[in-house]
Amino acid sequence: MRNVMPRTRLRQAARSAPVEPRFFSFNDQPKDFSMTGIRRRLSRFFSPRSGRSVILPLDHGVGEGMLPGLEAVGRLLGLVAGREVQGVLLNKGPARAHGAALPPCMGLIVQLSGGTKHALPPYGRTVVCSVGEALRLGADAVSLQINVGNDLEDRMLADFGAMADEAHQAGLPVLAVIAPRGGQIVNEMDPSLISHCIRLGAELGADLTGAPYGGDPASFAEAIESSDTPVLVTGGPGRGDAQRFLAAMEEALACGAAGICAGRNIFQHQDPEEVLDAIVNLVHAPRGEEPGGPGDVPSPGGDAAPDGDASAPDEQDAGPDAGA
Repeated sequence: MRNVMPRTRLRQAARSAPVEPRFFSFNDQPKDFSMTGIRRRLSRFFSPRSGRSVILPLDHGVGEGMLPGLEAVGRLLGLVAGREVQGVLLNKGPARAHGAALPPCMGLIVQLSGGTKHALPPYGRTVVCSVGEALRLGADAVSLQINVGNDLEDRMLADFGAMADEAHQAGLPVLAVIAPRGGQIVNEMDPSLISHCIRLGAELGADLTGAPYGGDPASFAEAIESSDTPVLVTGGPGRGDAQRFLAAMEEALACGAAGICAGRNIFQHQDPEEVLDAIVNLVHAPRGEEPGGPGDVPSPGGDAAPDGDASAPDEQDAGPDAGA
């Protein structure tokens, strides 16, 4: 049996010597031209300076409607200008409306799946955008969400298999955002379930996997180490306390996560620019240098985080797009 560092020791090690992220060579000779396209496009989502990634997802409108902080997607896209953000994740409507205004170096991920919070069962996802439409919108990658434990999990798995194959034939990388969320799930932050989500992304052939961090560094690090796919840690529902959120993200990065894909904890904060700057600093800080740290960002006034673990979600805010 593999020896796993005890939780307390792993946390201490995370502070003193962050785990080097696992990189995948984009220079190997591909076997076909579609792989050439996948490798070239995938490399756009990783900083050449740090080898890590910051993705800003703004695809919550389908599931949540008029989500506070997401009223004006075009304005939020202005946050990425001049910042070391590698990509944005958009639904096809905002991608059509605002994609041309993105910086040339900014990667565009188009969300192919969607579902509203009003559906029965909740948290279901179905395909709402084709690979061809994503290409016409200028996508550098596509994304689908899988909610493990949902009554419609089989449909989401089937959709992912079909759409991922189509995307790969077109030379597009695929981001799988996977989270435990549905009627069969008792604890969405169960470390074994999160490990299963990470493994599922690799097993299904995703090029990137987005998964939540549940606060158990030993199991998270082990799942990342065993994955053949880079793992981005998703932000989850807005926690209201930027310090606790950033502390959780820092711990996940120390476990070997390849970057952060967070939306609500940024755009629902009273100062989204400051939170995004703190995330960029955490992800891209040179090795051996201490990042700015969670204490640099104030918590929103009057919006205290619930008691409990720093990564525990606020169930009141959970929804179809709760992964980011």
